[in-house]
Amino acid sequence: MAVFGLVSAVAGFVKVRFLVDKAVIDNMAFRFHYRVTSAIFFLCCILCTANSLIGDPINCINDGAIPAHVINTFCWITSTFTLPHQQGKPVGTHVVHPGVGAYVEHEHETRYHAYYQWVPFMLFFQGVLFYVPHWIWKNWEEGKIRMISDGIRGAMIGPKEDRKEKQKRLVQYIFDTMHLHNMYAAGYFFCEALNFVNVIGNIYFIDLFLGGAFLRYGVEVVQFSNMNQENRTDPMVAIFPRLTKCTFHKFGASGTIQKHDSLCVLALNILNEKIYIFLWFWLIFLAVITGVALLYSIIIVVLPSIRETILKRRFRFGPPSGVSGLVEKTQVGDFLLLHLLGQNMNMMVFGEILDELSCKLNEYMHNNMPTAPSTMEMSPIYPSKDKFPKETEA
Repeated sequence: MAVFGLVSAVAGFVKVRFLVDKAVIDNMAFRFHYRVTSAIFFLCCILCTANSLIGDPINCINDGAIPAHVINTFCWITSTFTLPHQQGKPVGTHVVHPGVGAYVEHEHETRYHAYYQWVPFMLFFQGVLFYVPHWIWKNWEEGKIRMISDGIRGAMIGPKEDRKEKQKRLVQYIFDTMHLHNMYAAGYFFCEALNFVNVIGNIYFIDLFLGGAFLRYGVEVVQFSNMNQENRTDPMVAIFPRLTKCTFHKFGASGTIQKHDSLCVLALNILNEKIYIFLWFWLIFLAVITGVALLYSIIIVVLPSIRETILKRRFRFGPPSGVSGLVEKTQVGDFLLLHLLGQNMNMMVFGEILDELSCKLNEYMHNNMPTAPSTMEMSPIYPSKDKFPKETEA
């Protein structure tokens, strides 16, 4: 029951984060990292430490010369091993279990398994890694979107007079800080790139942790499911063996060194194999959508026409002709600020804000545009006739 209490706590954490009315300061791919993926890793960490689900994580059998709790503890804190040359042989006739059979020490290759001690720590650490880019961006952003959209954020629209006053203040803020948001955008794009590096790095990190067996793990499991049942070897059993060997040395009655072979059941691997096959598919999916989101951001920075298209799609309650002028007068940082504001507002309210901002920019450009002089004397670039030397009569 304690396990289900911990799982409920994680679920409650995710639920609260989704339901609390907070300003949205990122995109869906970004939220997949720190909301969904972090919660998945923390949940898997809890499941790996849930002894009530699988019993003891390791149980070893021997000839009775060593107490059970001693051999269990020894094999858990050191390592167990399997025999690669015994993989794929018929169980029951040639081997007792895949990778477990007779061998000659120092002649046959042995594959040691010590990762299972570190699985919960690794899962927790990776959950923290997927939260770090959000933490960096949240501190970089400093609640700007939340503060400037306070009172007009959300789908509900308040009293018209109050809403108009808040919209006016927001438009004035955007107008006064025009072209000052490029560092703000740089922080966002940096954290997006960090998300992509993070997911790719975690895939290779797990592969290194599992001894180079993770990159093709999902592919091999899919291939295994499509093979003939009589002629297939489960890749999950090869990577996460359920039965392994362990060697214990001790002194005998006469002082000679005695060697004791034990067979160890790793019940924890029945969970590990399911966890990592799910993580393989999830991380591949996450890498794809993160790469697409990063490519989308690069296109937005490079191509102003894309920014114009995005604003036109959101600018449904004002004249679309004003969008082109708005994009020409704004930079990438200004566009990101407007884009994030649009994610937090009612579509009609956001359209009114864009319309008012466009009108204010046009008015400013019109008032500050140099006018044509009515006479030659009024223009500073044309000197007065009196300043020209008079012609002498012939």
